[in-house]
Amino acid sequence: MSHTQSTFHRWMRRLIVLFVVFMAYIIVADRYAPLTTESRVYGYVVQLAPEVSGPITAVAIRNNQSVEKGQLLFTINDSKYTIAVNKAKVALQQAYEQEKSLYAQVEAAIANTASSKANYTNAAAEYKRIRKLAKKNLVSMSMQDSAYARYQAAGSTLHAYQQQTLAIKAKLGDEVGGSSLVMAAKNNLDEAALSLSHTQIFAPNKGVITNLQLEVGAMASANQPMLTFISNDSLWVAADFREKATALISNRSAAYVTYDALPGQVFNFTVGSRDFGVASAQQTASGQLTSVEVSNRWVRDAQRIRVNLVSEEALPVQLFVGSRATVVLYPADSAWWQTLASLQIKLAGLLHYIY
Repeated sequence: MSHTQSTFHRWMRRLIVLFVVFMAYIIVADRYAPLTTESRVYGYVVQLAPEVSGPITAVAIRNNQSVEKGQLLFTINDSKYTIAVNKAKVALQQAYEQEKSLYAQVEAAIANTASSKANYTNAAAEYKRIRKLAKKNLVSMSMQDSAYARYQAAGSTLHAYQQQTLAIKAKLGDEVGGSSLVMAAKNNLDEAALSLSHTQIFAPNKGVITNLQLEVGAMASANQPMLTFISNDSLWVAADFREKATALISNRSAAYVTYDALPGQVFNFTVGSRDFGVASAQQTASGQLTSVEVSNRWVRDAQRIRVNLVSEEALPVQLFVGSRATVVLYPADSAWWQTLASLQIKLAGLLHYIY
């Protein structure tokens, strides 16, 4: 065998051994230090919608502007809502006047009740005297009947005034301003004032307004999204791993992350949670038979499951919702796998300079 052939065979054996070692590492590392490029930055995207309708009179922000919590975003014409508040104030004043009239009616009813009580007492005493005289045949039976009729009438009148007093007091409530009329008017005023306050839309939190398409004069409709808001405090990283790679995930698992936008930089994360399902396995009661998934491939595609990562530090400002990342998991209590995971993520970070 020539020297050239011997050298070739030697290098081929070395390459075969290297390939076998590399494949063995890939198989084992996919269990203990799995790596995925299917990772993104996620965030809560809020569609801001006004609670009242009307033409927009002012837009106080620009596209992709950072805003603070409570900062004014845009304003809706408040003319009709101001008029509604004024009407509600007038209605409240009228309710107070009606309540005052009810108090006067109570006083009158109390006076009438006192007068009726006196008449009733007098009629009762008169009927008692005449009944005694009638027993001695000193007066006629017709006089006794007339006295009894007056006694019954006085009792009915007294009862009517007592019930009238109770009915008016029930409308008034326990204190001044506690009548149903005033309370209803107050509620209407509060509702009108609330609608007026909703003509100004404020930022719900610290974040960014993006995809702004508002102009002065546009018509805002109640409960229809008008702005896209992304909270700065809601960003997190989620990675999709093959399900066999997540079998050994525990509360001791950690992660290294490198972003496409920041090649060469590595960030430390911990595993926050793993999703408990995927959409392809979701069943909906439709009244139909189950649709069976069919694959014609000899080796089917591996199912991926989402793993959510958390960090004590805020994400870099260069990132946005949808930024791509590469993630490698490792058991934090194993220095060996932590070292290998570090080498993997650094190599991936360097490759981000190229692609």
